[in-house]
Amino acid sequence: MTEVRVPTLGESVTEATVATWFKKPGDAVQADEMLCELETDKVTVEVPAPTAGTLGEIVAAEGETVGVDALLATINAGEAAETAPKAKTKDEPAAAKEGSGASVDVMVPTLGESVTEATVSTWFKKVGDTVAQDEMLCELETDKVSVEVPSPAAGTLTEILAEEGATVDASAKLGVIASGEGAAAAAPAKAEEAPAKAEATGTKNAPAAEKMMAEKGIKAEAVTGTGKDGRIMKEDVMKAAASGGSSAPAPAAQAPRAPVSADDAAREERVKMTRLRQTIARRLKEAQNTAAMLTTYNEVDMSAVMALRNQYKDEFEKKHGARLGFMSFFTKACVHALKEVPEVNSEIDGTDVVYKNFVHMGIAAGTPTGLVVPVIRDVDQMSFAQIEKAISEKGKRARDGKLSMAEMQGGTFTISNGGVYGSLMSSPILNPPQSGILGMHKIQDRPFAINGEVVIRPMMYLALSYDHRVVDGKGAVTFLVRVKEALEDPQRLLMDL
Repeated sequence: MTEVRVPTLGESVTEATVATWFKKPGDAVQADEMLCELETDKVTVEVPAPTAGTLGEIVAAEGETVGVDALLATINAGEAAETAPKAKTKDEPAAAKEGSGASVDVMVPTLGESVTEATVSTWFKKVGDTVAQDEMLCELETDKVSVEVPSPAAGTLTEILAEEGATVDASAKLGVIASGEGAAAAAPAKAEEAPAKAEATGTKNAPAAEKMMAEKGIKAEAVTGTGKDGRIMKEDVMKAAASGGSSAPAPAAQAPRAPVSADDAAREERVKMTRLRQTIARRLKEAQNTAAMLTTYNEVDMSAVMALRNQYKDEFEKKHGARLGFMSFFTKACVHALKEVPEVNSEIDGTDVVYKNFVHMGIAAGTPTGLVVPVIRDVDQMSFAQIEKAISEKGKRARDGKLSMAEMQGGTFTISNGGVYGSLMSSPILNPPQSGILGMHKIQDRPFAINGEVVIRPMMYLALSYDHRVVDGKGAVTFLVRVKEALEDPQRLLMDL
C-alpha cells in the first residue's frame, strides 16, 4: 500500500483545502496521473499518483482542510492493481485497444511556474500525417508565451484531442501517435474520423470560494472564475468583493457594441483576442484601477550620449561583440536614480511597502503577438557590455516567442521605448506591482535655449509614471531629474554623482 500525502505547498504556506477529487475509491490509476486538486490562499496544487495501482481509501474528502504532509489517500499496488478494471475513456487510442501497435500520448509540456492552462493556437500536422521524433506538432499559447509541442516519437498522428482554439490544462492530452508497426494500420482508420473532442465536464467551484461567496452574499453569476474550466477560486471572490460585488468582466465584454448596419457587419472581420492580448488588456486595466497613477515629464539633451556613443561604438563592438545602443545608458541612469529615490523601486504589499535592494529591470519589447516585458536580473551589477548583450538576447527571444515565464517575472522597474516607433510623447502605464515605469521617446532636433542663445539640439521627452500611493511628487521629479543629469553628463555615472 502506498500513501498519498500533501506535497510541499510553498514558502510560509502550512495548509490547503481539498478542492476536487478526480478519482474515486476502486479506480485504476497510473503513476503521475492527477488524483486531486488542493487549493491554498494563493495557488492551486495538483496531486499526482506516486505509483500505479488502485485508489483505496480517500482519507481527506473534498472541502476538508489539510496540513503539509497530511495523508490524503492510499493506493493499493500489486495484484489488486492488476485485477482492477482498467478505466476507459472516450479518447482511448484505437491502436491501444486493438493491440495493433504502440501508441504514444502527446501531452501538454511544462508551461512554467503558476501557469495552469493554455490555448491550442495552431496544429502543424493533421490526423494521418507521418511525423518524425521531435518534429513540431502544434503550438500552444499561454498568457505570456508561445510553447511549441514536439512529437515524443516517430510514427503517425492518429488522434487530435484538443482542436485549435481549445483551452487545455497543464496535464491534458493533446493527441495520440501510433508508432512502430501499428502506425501504418492505424493511420487510414483514424484519418477518416473527425478529431476527437475533449469530454465536456461540469464545473465545480472551489470549496473555499463557495464558502466566501456565502459569507459575503455574492452570487456566483457576479464572479468571473479564473480556475480550470472557469472554476471560481477564492481570489476571484475576493476581487469581486473588492469591486463591490462583481469581478471585472473580460476586456471584450466591458460594454455593448453600438448598433451596426447589416451592410457594415458583412464587411467586418471578427477575430478572437489571443490569450496574450486578453492578459495585456486585463493587466493594464487593473493597473489603472488599483494604483494612484500619475505621470511627470522632463526632456533631455541627448548630445553628450550621442557623441560618446559615436566615439566608442566601433571599438566597443569590436571588443565586446555587441552594439552600443542607447538602452544601456538609460538603464544605467535609472539604476543611478533608483539608489537615490528607493521608493520608485518598491511595491505595496497590503499595508507594507517592500523596498528592493536590487534592480531587476524590465525592458518592454513589442512582438508580432503583443507587448511583453522580459526582465534583466541584477542589472545594477552589470556593465554596459553585459546590459547590451542581455537586452539584445532577450529582445530576440521575445520576437521569436521563446521567452519563458521565469524570464518575465520579478521585475522591480520597467523602461518602455516608444521612440523606436516614432512616439514623441506618451504616458506609460505601470507594470504591477511595480511603482514606476520610464517612457523613452523619439530623439528630435529642436530649438533649445542655452546661455541666452537658441541652438538646435537632439532632444527627447522623458515620462515617468508612478504610483502616487508610495511615491510622492518630490521623489518622482527628483528621479527624473537625476536621469536627465546622468544622460546629459554621462561622466556622472562613472563618478556616482
